[in-house]
Amino acid sequence: MAEGVQELVELLNLETIEHNLFRGQNRDIGGRSVFGGQVVGQALMAALRTLDENRHTHSLHAYFLRPGDMRAPIVYEVVRIRDGGSFTTRNVVAIQHGEAIFSMSVSFQRPEKGLEHQCADMPKVPAPEDLESEHDIRKRLADRIDERVRPIFLRPRPIEIRPVDPVDFFQPDAREPKKQIWFRAPGQLPDDRALHHALLAYASDFALLGTGMLPHKLSFLDANVHAASLDHAIWFHHSFRMDEWLLYSMESPCAAHARSFNRGMIFSREGRLVASVCQEGLMRARRKP
Repeated sequence: MAEGVQELVELLNLETIEHNLFRGQNRDIGGRSVFGGQVVGQALMAALRTLDENRHTHSLHAYFLRPGDMRAPIVYEVVRIRDGGSFTTRNVVAIQHGEAIFSMSVSFQRPEKGLEHQCADMPKVPAPEDLESEHDIRKRLADRIDERVRPIFLRPRPIEIRPVDPVDFFQPDAREPKKQIWFRAPGQLPDDRALHHALLAYASDFALLGTGMLPHKLSFLDANVHAASLDHAIWFHHSFRMDEWLLYSMESPCAAHARSFNRGMIFSREGRLVASVCQEGLMRARRKP
C-alpha cells in the first residue's frame, strides 16, 4: 500500500471514546478548512462501527454546517435510529468546539438479490494509462504559484487522479459544465468492503464542485471565488475496489442563487455503474477590483 494511502486508511481508523462516540484526526490537503470528503468518510466509518451484523452501505445524505477546524480533532456521535430486518439507519453528527459542523444520515442493507438494470452508459474516454496525473500537471505549473503556497499546491494526495480534459487552474476557459476523471487509491488494499466504501466517499468530494465553475471561467485558485460544499449524497449500487481505476463522470445541470448543483456517476473500468453522487455547493464570485 502506498504511503499516502496508508495514512488515509489510518485517518479513517477512528478512536473509540465511548459507546457510539468516536474521534478522528485531520489531514491538511491544502484547503482553508477540513476537506469535506474526509468528514464524510470518517462519519461513515463511525456509523459502520455501530453495526451488529454485516450490512452494506447503500446510501448516505450529509450536510456541511460549519467549516472544520484543521487544528482540532473531530468527535463523531452516532445515533442508532433503527435496526430493521432488511435495513439499518444511523445518524451521525460531527462536533468541534462544542458545535455541530456536519450531520449525516446513512442507511445499510442486508445483502439481498433482486432485479437489475442499467441505462447509463460510461463515457468513451482515453484509458487512465494514456493520461497525465493531476499531481504531474501541478508540478508542471508550480512556477506559476506563489512560493508561500507552492508546497501546499504540490502536496501529493492519497487518491491518484487523472483528468480526461485538464483545466488550466490559472486561466480557465469557458466550458460546458461536464468533466471526467479517473481515480484510484494506489497500491493494494485489504478486502474490506467498508473501507472501500469510506475511501470512495472520501474521493467523491474531489473535483465535483469545480464542475459548476467551468462555464464561468472560475477556479479554486482564484482569490475572488468563495466555494464550499453544502450537502453531499451517495448511493452505492454495486461492489467495487478503490485500488482499481474508477471513472467519475460529472456534470452541473444548474447554478442559481450562489449555489451550484452537481451530480456524478462512478463507473468501474468495465462500464458498470457502481455509485451515484449528488452535491450542492456554495459558489460566490466576488467582483474583481
